[in-house]
Amino acid sequence: MAVKLRLQRHGKKGKPFFHIVAADSRSPRDGKFIERIGSYNPNTNPASIQLDNERAVTWIKNGAQPTDTVRAMLSYTGVLFRIHLDKGVAKGALTQEEADKRYEAWVQEKAAKIQGKRDSLAKNKSTDEAKRLKHEREVNENRLKAITAAAEAASAAPVEAAPAEEAASAEEAAPSESSEA
Repeated sequence: MAVKLRLQRHGKKGKPFFHIVAADSRSPRDGKFIERIGSYNPNTNPASIQLDNERAVTWIKNGAQPTDTVRAMLSYTGVLFRIHLDKGVAKGALTQEEADKRYEAWVQEKAAKIQGKRDSLAKNKSTDEAKRLKHEREVNENRLKAITAAAEAASAAPVEAAPAEEAASAEEAAPSESSEA
């Protein structure tokens, strides 16, 4: 039986969520699996990956073949680096303590990079929000100026109804003079 580490899709349409599973290569994508070793959520930025690293290492060492996407996730989370260090320990190139130190240093560096990306995204979001609000205020001020200018122009213009009223009052006055005569 050939075992694959692959993704199993869940979630609603347009909002995918994946389980990372060890499954028989002949079983369907969302079908029967042997063990669930993690999850992947591409809807967040950066995408969140929860993975049981020890179980993933065990499956890889026992011959499970990851798909391309899962291989990228294993590399991102440090599982493949851990396997590389374990091979070095097995060959005698380095000690287990030295391998653990290197792995921990790599994990801390990776966590710092991820946190840096989250911080930069939050900073960009806040600056974009500030720019958007500033632009919106400018647009509203320009609209207010245009409305006040139009209102001032309308009040400063001579009233057209006044000459019509004067003509009507003149006509009323004329018949009253003729009735006296």
